[in-house]
Amino acid sequence: MKDLLEARIPVSTYRLQFSHQFRFSDAKEIVPYLHEIGITDIYASPYLKAKRGSLHGYDIVNYNMLNFETGTEDDYNELMRELEKYGMGQILDIVPNHMCILTEENLWWMDVLENGISSIYSNFFDIDWKPVKKELRNKVLLPILGDQYGKVLENQELKLIFDEGAFFINYYDTKLPIRPETYTYILKYRISELERSVSSDNPHLIEFLSINTALSHLPAYIEKDSEEIRERYREKEIIKRRLQKLYRESSEARTFVDDNVRIFNGVKGESRSFDLLDNLLNRQIYRLSDWQVAMEEINYRRFFDINELASIQIENPAVFMETHKLIFKLIREGKVTGLRIDHPDGLYNPLDYFQRLQRSCFLQLRLGHLRTLKEDIPSDIIEGLKVDVPILAEHTNIESEILKEYDEIIQSDPKFKPFYIIGEKILIKDERMPEDWPIFSTTGYVFLNTLNGIFVDMENVRALDDIYTKFIKSKINFQDIVYEKKRLIMEVAMSSEVNTLGHYLNQISEKNRHTRDFTLNSLTSAIVEVIAFFPVYRTYATERDVNERDRRYVELAVSKAKRKNPAISESIFDFLKDVLILNYPDNFTESDKKEWVDFVMRFQQITGPVMAKGLEDTVFYVYNRFLSLNEVGGSPDRFGTTLDTFHGKNIERIKFWPNALIATSTHDSKRSEDVRARINVLSEIPDEWRGCLMRWSRLNKKKRIIVEGQTVPSRNEEYHLYQTLIGACPISLADDAEYEVFKRRIKDYMLKASREAKVNTSWISPNTIYEDALMTFIEAIIDNRPDNQFLRDFEVFQKKVSHYGMFNSLSQTLLKITSPGVPDFYQGTEIWNFTLVDPDNRGPVDYAKRIRILDEIRRKESEMGILELARELTINKDDGRIKLYIIYSALNFRRENSEIFRTGEYIPLEVLGERSKNVCTFARKWMNRMALVTVPRFFTRLMKQQGDQPFGEETWKETFIVVPFEETDSGFRNIFTGELVKISRYKEATGFYLSEIFINFPVALLERVT
Repeated sequence: MKDLLEARIPVSTYRLQFSHQFRFSDAKEIVPYLHEIGITDIYASPYLKAKRGSLHGYDIVNYNMLNFETGTEDDYNELMRELEKYGMGQILDIVPNHMCILTEENLWWMDVLENGISSIYSNFFDIDWKPVKKELRNKVLLPILGDQYGKVLENQELKLIFDEGAFFINYYDTKLPIRPETYTYILKYRISELERSVSSDNPHLIEFLSINTALSHLPAYIEKDSEEIRERYREKEIIKRRLQKLYRESSEARTFVDDNVRIFNGVKGESRSFDLLDNLLNRQIYRLSDWQVAMEEINYRRFFDINELASIQIENPAVFMETHKLIFKLIREGKVTGLRIDHPDGLYNPLDYFQRLQRSCFLQLRLGHLRTLKEDIPSDIIEGLKVDVPILAEHTNIESEILKEYDEIIQSDPKFKPFYIIGEKILIKDERMPEDWPIFSTTGYVFLNTLNGIFVDMENVRALDDIYTKFIKSKINFQDIVYEKKRLIMEVAMSSEVNTLGHYLNQISEKNRHTRDFTLNSLTSAIVEVIAFFPVYRTYATERDVNERDRRYVELAVSKAKRKNPAISESIFDFLKDVLILNYPDNFTESDKKEWVDFVMRFQQITGPVMAKGLEDTVFYVYNRFLSLNEVGGSPDRFGTTLDTFHGKNIERIKFWPNALIATSTHDSKRSEDVRARINVLSEIPDEWRGCLMRWSRLNKKKRIIVEGQTVPSRNEEYHLYQTLIGACPISLADDAEYEVFKRRIKDYMLKASREAKVNTSWISPNTIYEDALMTFIEAIIDNRPDNQFLRDFEVFQKKVSHYGMFNSLSQTLLKITSPGVPDFYQGTEIWNFTLVDPDNRGPVDYAKRIRILDEIRRKESEMGILELARELTINKDDGRIKLYIIYSALNFRRENSEIFRTGEYIPLEVLGERSKNVCTFARKWMNRMALVTVPRFFTRLMKQQGDQPFGEETWKETFIVVPFEETDSGFRNIFTGELVKISRYKEATGFYLSEIFINFPVALLERVT
């Protein structure tokens, strides 16, 4: 049975971004196209119910419903049937970390706001009900206001409303429940006036008074007794129905309630008139505040620093099951064949989560398998099951039997993984993914950065350093800026989380006489410094142990923090180190150890967001030496990648994670693969780049603006802008409307980049004067006027860079398709795509255009043959058809020869001759079948002029690929051109002359034919 339930491994994946702009029905229409180009599995963005209007799906509001904006259940099933028709699978991106809370659609959160600790969902969210700030005890701070609470209140932006028997507070589109027992504060106000207006025996008055009495007897919102909680839930809903019925039937009651609501909402300009509403709000489970207060006082854990995304406690078994019900149903039905886990570093215990997830997926797979057996089932067994599926009659507890089966398999084979699961784990430099995670590795950023790096000319690092330093008139140390920006994030965006950690650590220090004298401030400062120097996103200590790798990371961070802070006692840092590596005092009880471990687990949950916000979302917009290196998981201080490193990473992947996703663009990329491919060309021509910068800076000098004594843009932003324009400029702009779209994109991007940098403006405190000046500068320099000297000069250089960049892109495309791992394609990137960071890269894709191109390619294949087609596509490479042709040809070859690429050897090949550094080549070998992959790089050295092509003997001279395991006269066919190439000899070696391979096409994938 184990063999029958091994995971389905995709041959290739294609990421689709679902939203109201791209629905299930739209996806169904392109399934045949994706199948034709060689895709075996769609890779879907989250499509469970999200906040209305969401364009990404990560702001989940209900885990057990499909997002109606992406289509109906029938639409979804139609898509599933279409995938099944073509034998395609589906990887679903899921979000186990957080939910969107600023909407009444999130029924769990609304229930917490109404019932507090007594809510049946209070443990679903990571809320500190006993925070340091005593005013927030048993409350939740809601930082949703656009200004200070008092101003918002007296500006009548907070409105009390009565709706269907319940009271709410409206703040624009946000609707918040009122705690039921505080209804009496509204209903008893002016009660004597109601009593005077009707007789004492009036049944409506009697009911009104009875409702108030019932409200006053509700079990408290801090009640934890299960019976009391059930009573609270039962009675409060009965009371609401009674109140709504009374409101509908009694004009006196209706008028009284409406008048009280109006009075509570105050009179603008009369401050005291808002006292009633203020007092009512003070009695609620939530405390409304200016959104910026969250940075210091928020008492629910967030996703990064996003207030509207509250973290859930997936480590709670009840939460795990409730949030995965629909996901498991889709797996059981065979509709979802793989999972992508968003941000596992945010989980309390990622290893535990992945183990539970694989175990649960195995259960669903087995249940799905049994379902297909169509056995008759006794009704008493059906009634006892949590899932309605056919099962074998002889089993009385089928779920337990299946899970027992799984546990037995794991005991005999701990590395067994029944379901294809990948995690969005970001690795830094030479960090390796935890080998004990029962998943198939990451979403591809290690490959992305390693591959990108081989197209960066490392020999010119000093020249690029010098150009950058002289242009910005300052020298930036990358590691220093990482440290500074991580500290900045902890000060302005995540100070609440850090302060909470400080208090937890202080409680631990009080338990030992050797550490109790450490002050709260010194302990908090030590936490800040250690996190600022933390070399990776997080460690993975558990109550069981701390592995040696994580121990080294902790020791390194503590050592650097000590050196940086001689004024802080070393003993404080040593104490924190002992805590983080679980070096307990001898006298600690099990309870003490549990508290200690909880601190470590929470510390680990914070280091990841600080790294992400500090590095990816700040440093990568400040350290602008070479923007193609500023990518998620990248190390911009490392200038490029050696071929040996590239091959080494591929060999390591095939050994440890052969089915990892490998990507070149994602929905989170800072730049598309084609933008990076262009920018990489600058590393080959530093002298030209320097000359352009000097001219452009001089030409645009008068367009800069002085704002409060500061020149806009800064030199660093200007340097950033020029690289961005080179990378993102469309190949051609048909009309003025298209050019306006391009300008808008650049402005939007640069506004985001400048705010992310947090130097001259920021998201928290926008400097609108500075931003307006920056937009004016951009508008001026790219204004398409005939007398714009900068733009005319820029266009000449940019076209040259674009010419070489397209060849870079073709080479990296083929390397991705043929390297170890599962090649992933981001939507729309199968032809030239020059998008920037989101939301620019999440816009609609013109699939009709891509389908037309594929149809044309297939038609010309049959009409003119692939050799002539290859030549024609190369000559007309600007239209992007050549990239789709490479993907279409190579992916279909990979699908037809999947064993070569999935389990075959990876053999780097030696290159001899003058152009040896201009080639990346390797073989994939499985049994007697073999494919050779060869791509050029550093094209400015291969082509003297912009219009040249990288072909022929004059270009490659006697450059020779050594294929030592082949005999002379062995034949290989280039799948892109159909040309046959024979193995020949060069000196004492056997192999190929590159001049024979690159005659008609810029990349080569050769299959052995004899």
